[in-house]
Amino acid sequence: MLQQNTKTNKTRLYAFVGVFSAAAFLLQVIGTLTGLKVGGFLDVEISDLPALIIAFAYGPLAGVLTELIKNLLHCTMTSTGLVGELANFVMTGTLCFVAGMVYKHNKTFQGAVLSLIFATLALAAAGVLANLFIMLPLYMPSAPFSVKMNLVLFTILPFNLVKGVVLSVLTLLLYKKISPILHK
Repeated sequence: MLQQNTKTNKTRLYAFVGVFSAAAFLLQVIGTLTGLKVGGFLDVEISDLPALIIAFAYGPLAGVLTELIKNLLHCTMTSTGLVGELANFVMTGTLCFVAGMVYKHNKTFQGAVLSLIFATLALAAAGVLANLFIMLPLYMPSAPFSVKMNLVLFTILPFNLVKGVVLSVLTLLLYKKISPILHK
């Protein structure tokens, strides 16, 4: 019986990752189509919300996998030469991983708040490092380092902090409401 239950749980996990990846992709497409951008290239959208919710429900790997699938799907319609999708995966994969890891060890409201604070800070740090040393050199290879540093400090860092806070608030508002469905 235990083996059957484990198989059912894995099937349920895969199904939820698929559904949440599709929802995340649709939110990303809608966000991209609205055209709301910061700095001319940072899309204002909430497509990472399903991945954060699944990271809370099933752990960090489920959240990261949801982000990976969402970004692979988005590669079919990219205009960034895949740099935008790589950046989104690195940053929000970090967000989901940290949130899922911390929440996994303290499944209380306070644990959720702490996990989202740490995750937002990790998102911001990953955004600074990845953009300075990987993304912007790929996207803007001829730009001087000082230009890239200014872009990171005055556009990307504040954007990622605000994005982390908005996603955190939405996760706190929604997760407990839909948690019974996810764990039924």
